[in-house]
Amino acid sequence: MNKQTILYFLRSSEKKIVSDMIHYAYRLDETGKTKDELPSLGVYEEFYGLTTKDLGVYALVDKSVGGAIWTRLLKKEDDSSAFVDEKTPVLSMAVIPSLRNQGVGTLMMNQFLQEAAAVYEQISTHVLIDSKAIKFYEKFGFEKLEGSEEKSCVDGSQLAIMIKKLEKKEVVRPSDGYDASYWMD
Repeated sequence: MNKQTILYFLRSSEKKIVSDMIHYAYRLDETGKTKDELPSLGVYEEFYGLTTKDLGVYALVDKSVGGAIWTRLLKKEDDSSAFVDEKTPVLSMAVIPSLRNQGVGTLMMNQFLQEAAAVYEQISTHVLIDSKAIKFYEKFGFEKLEGSEEKSCVDGSQLAIMIKKLEKKEVVRPSDGYDASYWMD
Protein backbone atom coordinates (compact mmCIF):
# COMPACT_ATOMS: atom_id res chain seq x y z
CA MET A 1 0.00 0.00 0.00
CA ASN A 2 1.66 3.21 -1.20
CA LYS A 3 -0.90 5.57 0.26
CA GLN A 4 -0.54 6.98 3.76
CA THR A 5 -2.97 5.08 5.97
CA ILE A 6 -3.57 5.97 9.61
CA LEU A 7 -5.91 4.08 11.93
CA TYR A 8 -8.09 5.79 14.51
CA PHE A 9 -10.62 4.64 17.09
CA LEU A 10 -14.13 5.20 15.87
CA ARG A 11 -15.52 7.54 18.52
CA SER A 12 -19.13 8.33 19.30
CA SER A 13 -18.61 11.82 17.86
CA GLU A 14 -17.80 10.18 14.50
CA LYS A 15 -21.13 8.41 14.08
CA LYS A 16 -21.30 9.91 10.57
CA ILE A 17 -18.46 7.60 9.54
CA VAL A 18 -20.54 4.58 10.59
CA SER A 19 -23.55 6.03 8.81
CA ASP A 20 -21.55 6.56 5.59
CA MET A 21 -19.72 3.23 5.73
CA ILE A 22 -22.87 1.17 6.25
CA HIS A 23 -23.57 1.95 2.59
CA TYR A 24 -20.51 -0.14 1.60
CA ALA A 25 -20.60 -2.69 4.43
CA TYR A 26 -24.05 -3.87 3.39
CA ARG A 27 -23.54 -3.51 -0.39
CA LEU A 28 -26.11 -0.77 -0.84
CA ASP A 29 -23.77 0.76 -3.44
CA GLU A 30 -23.93 -2.48 -5.44
CA THR A 31 -27.66 -3.13 -5.10
CA GLY A 32 -28.87 0.43 -5.61
CA LYS A 33 -30.84 0.32 -2.36
CA THR A 34 -30.89 2.93 0.39
CA LYS A 35 -30.83 2.72 4.17
CA ASP A 36 -34.37 4.09 4.19
CA GLU A 37 -35.53 1.00 2.28
CA LEU A 38 -33.84 -1.30 4.82
CA PRO A 39 -34.70 -0.11 8.33
CA SER A 40 -33.36 -3.38 9.80
CA LEU A 41 -29.82 -2.10 9.10
CA GLY A 42 -30.38 0.65 11.66
CA VAL A 43 -29.24 -1.65 14.49
CA TYR A 44 -25.68 -1.42 13.12
CA GLU A 45 -25.48 2.36 13.31
CA GLU A 46 -28.17 3.99 15.46
CA PHE A 47 -26.76 5.57 18.61
CA TYR A 48 -23.29 4.23 17.77
CA GLY A 49 -20.76 4.84 20.51
CA LEU A 50 -23.23 5.57 23.28
CA THR A 51 -22.38 2.29 25.01
CA THR A 52 -18.97 1.10 26.15
CA LYS A 53 -19.60 -2.12 24.20
CA ASP A 54 -19.46 -0.34 20.81
CA LEU A 55 -15.99 -0.69 19.37
CA GLY A 56 -14.61 0.48 16.05
CA VAL A 57 -11.59 1.51 14.03
CA TYR A 58 -11.46 3.54 10.84
CA ALA A 59 -8.74 4.11 8.28
CA LEU A 60 -7.82 7.54 7.06
CA VAL A 61 -6.18 7.04 3.67
CA ASP A 62 -4.48 10.11 2.24
CA LYS A 63 -6.62 12.28 4.55
CA SER A 64 -9.97 10.71 3.52
CA VAL A 65 -11.94 7.98 5.25
CA GLY A 66 -11.08 4.79 3.37
CA GLY A 67 -12.87 2.24 5.50
CA ALA A 68 -14.20 1.30 8.89
CA ILE A 69 -14.76 -1.74 11.02
CA TRP A 70 -17.06 -1.76 14.04
CA THR A 71 -19.05 -4.03 16.31
CA ARG A 72 -22.42 -3.68 17.97
CA LEU A 73 -23.71 -5.85 20.77
CA LEU A 74 -27.24 -6.70 19.70
CA LYS A 75 -30.26 -8.16 21.41
CA LYS A 76 -32.24 -11.10 20.09
CA GLU A 77 -35.18 -8.82 19.32
CA ASP A 78 -32.96 -6.72 16.99
CA ASP A 79 -33.77 -9.27 14.25
CA SER A 80 -30.25 -9.41 12.85
CA SER A 81 -29.18 -12.27 10.61
CA ALA A 82 -25.78 -12.26 12.36
CA PHE A 83 -27.08 -12.53 15.94
CA VAL A 84 -25.43 -15.40 17.84
CA ASP A 85 -26.07 -14.49 21.48
CA GLU A 86 -26.20 -11.42 23.70
CA LYS A 87 -22.47 -11.64 24.53
CA THR A 88 -21.24 -11.87 20.93
CA PRO A 89 -21.13 -8.55 19.06
CA VAL A 90 -21.78 -8.35 15.34
CA LEU A 91 -18.95 -7.00 13.20
CA SER A 92 -19.54 -4.71 10.23
CA MET A 93 -16.74 -3.79 7.85
CA ALA A 94 -16.45 -1.52 4.84
CA VAL A 95 -13.66 -0.42 2.54
CA ILE A 96 -14.29 2.21 -0.13
CA PRO A 97 -14.43 0.32 -3.47
CA SER A 98 -11.46 2.19 -5.00
CA LEU A 99 -9.28 1.08 -2.05
CA ARG A 100 -10.24 -2.61 -1.95
CA ASN A 101 -7.47 -5.19 -2.37
CA GLN A 102 -4.84 -2.65 -1.28
CA GLY A 103 -4.38 -3.81 2.32
CA VAL A 104 -6.69 -1.30 4.02
CA GLY A 105 -9.06 -4.01 5.26
CA THR A 106 -6.20 -6.18 6.50
CA LEU A 107 -4.62 -3.26 8.37
CA MET A 108 -7.93 -2.40 10.03
CA MET A 109 -8.76 -6.02 10.89
CA ASN A 110 -5.35 -6.69 12.47
CA GLN A 111 -5.71 -3.73 14.82
CA PHE A 112 -9.41 -4.25 15.43
CA LEU A 113 -8.98 -7.87 16.54
CA GLN A 114 -6.42 -6.79 19.14
CA GLU A 115 -8.81 -4.16 20.48
CA ALA A 116 -11.82 -6.52 20.43
CA ALA A 117 -9.92 -9.24 22.34
CA ALA A 118 -9.60 -6.85 25.27
CA VAL A 119 -13.41 -6.62 25.48
CA TYR A 120 -15.00 -9.76 24.00
CA GLU A 121 -14.52 -13.53 23.97
CA GLN A 122 -15.74 -13.82 20.39
CA ILE A 123 -17.28 -11.78 17.57
CA SER A 124 -19.55 -12.69 14.68
CA THR A 125 -20.20 -11.40 11.20
CA HIS A 126 -22.41 -12.42 8.33
CA VAL A 127 -20.84 -12.95 4.93
CA LEU A 128 -22.17 -13.73 1.46
CA ILE A 129 -21.58 -17.43 0.91
CA ASP A 130 -20.32 -16.97 -2.65
CA SER A 131 -18.05 -13.96 -2.01
CA LYS A 132 -14.29 -13.47 -1.71
CA ALA A 133 -14.96 -12.09 1.76
CA ILE A 134 -15.23 -15.66 3.12
CA LYS A 135 -11.51 -16.20 2.42
CA PHE A 136 -10.66 -12.81 3.91
CA TYR A 137 -12.38 -13.65 7.19
CA GLU A 138 -10.95 -17.20 7.24
CA LYS A 139 -7.48 -15.66 6.97
CA PHE A 140 -8.16 -14.02 10.35
CA GLY A 141 -9.46 -17.20 11.99
CA PHE A 142 -13.19 -16.76 11.49
CA GLU A 143 -15.05 -20.03 11.04
CA LYS A 144 -18.41 -20.61 9.42
CA LEU A 145 -21.13 -21.48 11.92
CA GLU A 146 -22.77 -24.64 10.61
CA GLY A 147 -26.47 -24.31 9.89
CA SER A 148 -26.35 -20.51 9.95
CA GLU A 149 -27.27 -19.92 6.32
CA GLU A 150 -29.91 -17.28 5.83
CA LYS A 151 -31.10 -14.83 3.19
CA SER A 152 -29.76 -11.27 3.15
CA CYS A 153 -32.30 -8.56 3.95
CA VAL A 154 -30.57 -6.44 1.28
CA ASP A 155 -31.12 -8.61 -1.78
CA GLY A 156 -31.98 -12.18 -0.76
CA SER A 157 -28.45 -13.53 -1.35
CA GLN A 158 -27.32 -16.44 0.84
CA LEU A 159 -25.39 -15.43 3.98
CA ALA A 160 -23.56 -17.43 6.59
CA ILE A 161 -22.53 -16.41 10.08
CA MET A 162 -18.82 -16.58 10.79
CA ILE A 163 -17.42 -16.60 14.34
CA LYS A 164 -13.99 -15.57 15.57
CA LYS A 165 -12.88 -16.73 19.03
CA LEU A 166 -10.67 -14.08 20.57
CA GLU A 167 -7.63 -14.64 22.75
CA LYS A 168 -6.88 -11.96 25.31
CA LYS A 169 -3.49 -10.41 24.63
CA GLU A 170 -1.79 -7.16 25.39
CA VAL A 171 -3.03 -4.54 22.96
CA VAL A 172 -0.27 -3.25 20.69
CA ARG A 173 -1.00 0.05 19.04
CA PRO A 174 0.88 1.62 16.15
CA SER A 175 3.95 3.34 17.54
CA ASP A 176 5.00 5.41 14.53
CA GLY A 177 3.65 8.85 15.35
CA TYR A 178 1.35 7.39 17.99
CA ASP A 179 -0.80 10.01 19.65
CA ALA A 180 -3.01 8.69 22.47
CA SER A 181 -5.58 11.43 21.83
CA TYR A 182 -6.42 9.72 18.54
CA TRP A 183 -7.26 6.52 20.38
CA MET A 184 -9.41 7.90 23.18
CA ASP A 185 -12.74 9.71 23.37
